Amino acid sequence: MIARVLEQQKHKAWMAHAHKYQIEPAGDWTTWFILGGRGAGKTRAGAEWIRALVADGAANDDSGDRNSARAIALVAETYADAREVMIEGPSGLCAVAADLSRPTYEPSRRRLVWPNGAVAYAFSAEDPDGLRGYQFDAAWADELCKWRYPEETWSNLQLALRLGKRPRQIATTTPRPMALIKRLIAAATTTLTRASSYANRANLSEAFFTEIAAAYEGTALGRQELLGEIVDDVIGALWSWNMIEAARISYYPPLSRIVVAVDPPATSGPDADECGIIVAGVADIGGGVNDQRVAYLLADRSAPGLSPRQWAERAVAAFHEYEADRIVVEVNQGGEMVKAVIAQVDAAAPVKSVYATRGKRLRAEPIAALYEQGRVRHVGAFPALEEQMASYTGASSAGKSPDRLDALVWALTDLMLNPAAPRPGVRRLN
Repeated sequence: MIARVLEQQKHKAWMAHAHKYQIEPAGDWTTWFILGGRGAGKTRAGAEWIRALVADGAANDDSGDRNSARAIALVAETYADAREVMIEGPSGLCAVAADLSRPTYEPSRRRLVWPNGAVAYAFSAEDPDGLRGYQFDAAWADELCKWRYPEETWSNLQLALRLGKRPRQIATTTPRPMALIKRLIAAATTTLTRASSYANRANLSEAFFTEIAAAYEGTALGRQELLGEIVDDVIGALWSWNMIEAARISYYPPLSRIVVAVDPPATSGPDADECGIIVAGVADIGGGVNDQRVAYLLADRSAPGLSPRQWAERAVAAFHEYEADRIVVEVNQGGEMVKAVIAQVDAAAPVKSVYATRGKRLRAEPIAALYEQGRVRHVGAFPALEEQMASYTGASSAGKSPDRLDALVWALTDLMLNPAAPRPGVRRLN
């Protein structure tokens, strides 16, 4: 009884200061879809909605009531994101619960258990089949646009959402012009809510707006990341979203060659550009004839703020993980030092040096043409890289170099435009 009273007080306090877009909409919907900018309060809205369903379930003996939930799916980009953001984050499920109703997370089983018996299981979009065998009466899908396998994960979630009289779900994300997102918006069973970063300004650091947000205001990326708008294409960009979506697949065939391409930053430290690290392979369909060669983007291991030793370790780890043939590295900024850093990590790793003698756009144009010809495939989604591709016009965005894109260009140039002879036989399917 005390727990119930505390939950009611918690809910009343939330309703008193919540934004309108964070409150459950009326109507007979299946999916409540919140598209919002960074920091708009999407995570808090998702957590509060789940909290209310669980609390209502405690007051109803009938677990099939449409306003309650006992079995819940929590789906994030990775298992770590599910725990660190949706469950234990500052706006997550543990934080929004009343003291006597706070759930307990069981890491070994990746599940969250409430005192009233409701249970939520965490899932990763990197493992779509992990949802098989489960069934739920409610779900929360967070950051769909960052999911590695969005179509497969979403489909498996819908098949598992089958308990109770009216199973429902909330999806929270900063948008991208993905086919899945557009279908959800158009669905008759979806209720759409939009929110911008500015609407939640009172709860965010002013430095975010004066320093970070200001750099993106008035740009296509700013409309997407701050205003929560779906921006289909950037005028003058080499890649369109349709080109990128058309390249997406879930599985790849045996590959004849694999490379790891590295675009090192000129400096290191927290303010340095990202180090672009891309893994890609090639399949010689039809006997290895050049015009039948297809490239497959396998992984994006890029990261900001890496020291030379750190990015070299990251590149070598990818080289061994994917059993690559060589590491392709741009040496304009470091010359022989770049190769020496890799040799310190693994002296046996074969390294090919490449030099940028032309501008970025000139180097990228032949690669964009390969996409138009349908000769490049993305094995899953690579949100950060694809954002750079779809916004790249030849000028740096917000003063930052598109290092992920540079590494992709080097990888595909080596595989598709300047290919070496493949090893005998083909590689196993990962």
